[in-house]
Amino acid sequence: MLKLIKSLGAAALFSVAIVSGASAAGSAVELKSATWQHTGLFGTYDRAAAQRGLQVYREVCAGCHGLNQVAFRTLADLGFTEDEVKALAKEYTFEDGPNDDGDMFERPGKPFDKFPDPFPNEKAARASNGGAYPVDLSLIVKARPGFENYLYSLMVGYTDAPEGFEMNEGMNYNAYFPGHQIAMPAPLSEDAVEYADGTPATVDQMAKDVTVFLAWAAEPKLEDRKHMGLRVILFLLLMTGIFYAAKRKIWSDVH
Repeated sequence: MLKLIKSLGAAALFSVAIVSGASAAGSAVELKSATWQHTGLFGTYDRAAAQRGLQVYREVCAGCHGLNQVAFRTLADLGFTEDEVKALAKEYTFEDGPNDDGDMFERPGKPFDKFPDPFPNEKAARASNGGAYPVDLSLIVKARPGFENYLYSLMVGYTDAPEGFEMNEGMNYNAYFPGHQIAMPAPLSEDAVEYADGTPATVDQMAKDVTVFLAWAAEPKLEDRKHMGLRVILFLLLMTGIFYAAKRKIWSDVH
């Protein structure tokens, strides 16, 4: 038991050292701040922006980053029709099986499938990215301090390193990344995509759009939760009024 306690204590100290070292690696940076329609008590997702963000994800981000917690069918919540969802899912291929002969086979995607990972495993992902492991983006907005503002700032924060700043080999300078050195090169460039609705595809616009889409991916039931919360508050206010009136009625003749 004593050995176990010592081991746990050593592990805890090691964890603290890692966190402290990571914090010391880069000074705190104030993130860029943008207005997000879906935040606030009555906020709802900007579906036009989210649809554009899906396009940015598919054409720019999906080559390295997965989205394996998001099923194609949930895109109906963003305004896509059933036929559009089916057509999009069919653009992907999935391994399925076994069939009657015991063999695995490939089939086109279906609405119940989730966005596939771009790599078969972590080692393949690292081998294709100079040793860095591209994170899955399903929950990225909720997984980083600053939430939407962090991701947006990161997307637009690539710039040349200031004079005297020593860059490690294979790293890229980002004004908003802790330590300012990130393995991922700048993913966005002017007109990297061509929006179907004619919106100019500036870096800033694409960064905001993909952030809105990934915010939805991380919490697709946000609007339902807000609506339920408002109904609960109204119900509690109503019941409070009823109970207060009943109390006044019951105790009206007591002095």
